[in-house]
Amino acid sequence: MNHSTNSLFTPLPQRSITLPNRIVVSPMCQFSSIDGHASDWHLVHLGSRAIGGAGAVMTEAAAVSPEGRITPADLGIYSDDHIPMLARITAFLKQNGSVPAIQLAHAGRKASMLPPWEGSRAAAPQSAGLDAGADPRSGWTCVVAPSAIRFHDEYLLPQALDREGMDKVVADFAAAARRAAAAGFLIAEVHAAHGYLAHEFLSPLSNRRSDAYGGSLANRARFPLEIIRAVRAAFPAHLPVWVRVSAVDWVEGGLSIEDSVEFARLVKAEGVDLLDVSSGGNDPNQKIPLGPGYQVAFAQRIRCETGLATGAVGLITSPVQADQILRTGQADVVLLARELLRDPYWPLRAAQELHLPGSWPVQYERAAPGPVLRRQPLAAPEMPA
Repeated sequence: MNHSTNSLFTPLPQRSITLPNRIVVSPMCQFSSIDGHASDWHLVHLGSRAIGGAGAVMTEAAAVSPEGRITPADLGIYSDDHIPMLARITAFLKQNGSVPAIQLAHAGRKASMLPPWEGSRAAAPQSAGLDAGADPRSGWTCVVAPSAIRFHDEYLLPQALDREGMDKVVADFAAAARRAAAAGFLIAEVHAAHGYLAHEFLSPLSNRRSDAYGGSLANRARFPLEIIRAVRAAFPAHLPVWVRVSAVDWVEGGLSIEDSVEFARLVKAEGVDLLDVSSGGNDPNQKIPLGPGYQVAFAQRIRCETGLATGAVGLITSPVQADQILRTGQADVVLLARELLRDPYWPLRAAQELHLPGSWPVQYERAAPGPVLRRQPLAAPEMPA
C-alpha cells in the first residue's frame, strides 16, 4: 500500500512534541469522579488506550470549576488536589508511548445534570451552592450562559454572565491550563463544542446578547477567544493547544460552516495548533444526518480554506476509512470515540489490516500477529532555548 506523508501511522510533529501516529482518543465522559478527582477507573480506561497504541490519549472534558461540570460525577481540574492522580496517569501514558492530552471545559447552561444512566434531568441540589459540606453527588442551582435561555425543559434556567462572571471563567481556564502542565499533559484542548459554554457564546441560537459579546460572529467569538488566549498564555509555549468546535449546529439559523471557517482563522491567529472538528449539541431540535464520517467534510473545508491543522471525528470506525481520510488530506488526525470503547487495541488491529508493523508493548509482543515495531516510551519534549 502506497502511503503519502499524511497517513495513519505517520508521526505528527507539533511544536516540541511528536505524536507517534495520527490516532487520537477522543474525549469521552466517564462520570466516575468524586469532587472532580480522577480515580483508578481513569488510569485503567486511559491507560488501556495507550497500551493499545493510540498516538495521543485525551481525557474526558475536565471542568475548570465545580460549577462548570456537566454532572457532579465529572472529572475536574479546578483544584491543585487533582494534580497528583492526573500526574500518575500522564506518566503511565508517556511510558507506553502515547501523548497525554486534556480537554478543558465549562458546561455552561448544560451543567448540574445527572449522569446519562441516571436520567436526563437536573441533579437535585443539596444546598443553594457548592459548599464544603455538600454531598459530592448533589447538584447546584446556579448555572451560567451568555443569555438566560434554557437548553431544554429538563435543564436549569441559566443566569446570563456579567463581566465579573466572564472574568472568573477566563481565570479558571488559565488556572486549569497551568495545572494541566503541572500534571504532565503535553496537549491542552479548549472545549468550544457540543453546546457547552464557549459554544453557547458562538452560536446565535443560545447567544442573544445585545452587548459587545452578541450579534455579529465577531462579537459572539469574542469571549471564546478570550478563553483561548488565556489558555495559550498559561500553557507552556513549546506545547500545542487545540480547540474543539461544533462546525455546524444542524438547526436553521444556527452556526454555519462559513462561520466556523472564519472562527478557525481567528483561533489560528491566537496560536492554536489544531482544530478538532465536531458538530451539533447546542439545540435539541438538531437534525443530524448520521453516517460514516459524516463530519469529515467540515474538517476538510476548514483545513483547506485556512491552512490550520484539523482533526476529524464522528463514526470513523474502520482502519481503511481512517487512513483514507488522512491520505487524501481531509484532516491531520482522526479522533475515535465509541470505536475505542469497543476496542482499546484498535490501533494495533489497524496496523495489521493496513499490512504495517504494529507498535506493541514488549509485554504483549508474543501475541503479535506479524512484524512488530518496538515501542518506545515518550521522551520529554525539549524546551526551546
